[in-house]
Amino acid sequence: MKKCQIFIFILFSAVVSAQSTKFAVMSDIHFMSSKIAKEGEALSNYEKSTGRNITVLHQVLDKTLQEIIEAKPDVLLITGDLTNHGEKQSHLDIIHKLNKLKRHDIRVMVIPGNHDINIPNAKSYDRDKILPTQSISDKDFVKLYDDFGFKHAISRDKNSLSYLAKIDNSTWIIAFDTNLYKEYTTSSISKGRISSATMKWALDILEDAKNKNITVIGMMHHGLIEHLPYQSVFFSDYLVEDWENNAQILADAGLQVVLTGHFHANDVTLYTSPSGNKLYDIETGSLATYPFPYRIIDLNNKTMNIETHFIHSVKSEPNLQEVYRLRYEDIAKSSIASRVKSIGVSFPEIVNDVIVRLLTRMSLLHAAGDEKISSDTQRMIEVFARVMGDENFEMSTFSLDYEPADNNLTIDLK
Repeated sequence: MKKCQIFIFILFSAVVSAQSTKFAVMSDIHFMSSKIAKEGEALSNYEKSTGRNITVLHQVLDKTLQEIIEAKPDVLLITGDLTNHGEKQSHLDIIHKLNKLKRHDIRVMVIPGNHDINIPNAKSYDRDKILPTQSISDKDFVKLYDDFGFKHAISRDKNSLSYLAKIDNSTWIIAFDTNLYKEYTTSSISKGRISSATMKWALDILEDAKNKNITVIGMMHHGLIEHLPYQSVFFSDYLVEDWENNAQILADAGLQVVLTGHFHANDVTLYTSPSGNKLYDIETGSLATYPFPYRIIDLNNKTMNIETHFIHSVKSEPNLQEVYRLRYEDIAKSSIASRVKSIGVSFPEIVNDVIVRLLTRMSLLHAAGDEKISSDTQRMIEVFARVMGDENFEMSTFSLDYEPADNNLTIDLK
């Protein structure tokens, strides 16, 4: 009888120690309050230039939040760009929506993006007029989102809005503030940075976690790891500065997973340091554009199961995916043409056209994740590689989509 009791106690202890936590992840909501978006020529021009219809995006967000409530996660993590462009009223309105999750016992934790704080040119749209509107400071952000990570932080970085939160006895979330809002003058700045002071704060936490056998999950707005070929050349603003060195430091310190956003793409990439330590960057796409994803992540002991869900339709736009895929493609082509021109390298017109078309196609495929290369795309890649000076390029060794899978996958942590 005594042996049976001991066996039951050991079995019960093992079950209790293997904690399971469910996370929902959203990013780049770019919410604009309807109170500062009155219908008229000004708002119509904004919606045409950005491809974002305010009514549709409000419905996308509401449907996403309802699906998350039904999924019953323990925590919702939002990796920045909560608002369209830092408008105080947009912050107030999205907080009102997020409070609904708290009433369903779902914790919400946020970190700002480059469009959330100290925006000098925040705007409202009032019929035929574009008017300045109030933004918020970093101190305002902490006060407004106190219940969404800051109040219950067990450590705060003195040099940024980075913080550490305890999820349970075996899991911590370290939220990195990588934004440069203190340097804004006329508008926001896309690029991001982990300062040396913030890195030291993070490394002390990771050392403590390692000694206590605690799993640490990172979250930040900017990408920590390159997600597609030539990203650091053409889209460096979407990575933290000196990304490769930062990734190596954090991987070797024991960080294995970081949740990111900013690039409006649904992608997972793996970095392995020279010492053999692995770090996954799980990037979640935007709820303001195609393909409208969010993630549900189950962390069971040391196994992380990731599922991606997409919003396919809303009341005012039943054909949401197809309509917004075409809008995404048009806007991406214009933006990429401008970016290629800005790098200061002169290409023949026919080559320039191939580069723009290829990067546009790569961007569209990358946004949805799990990219598949068509024969036409393959030919464009081969031309592009020669233009970039890679005379020894081999298509058989080229990957448009870095390992592992992007939308549905399982990661085994140490």
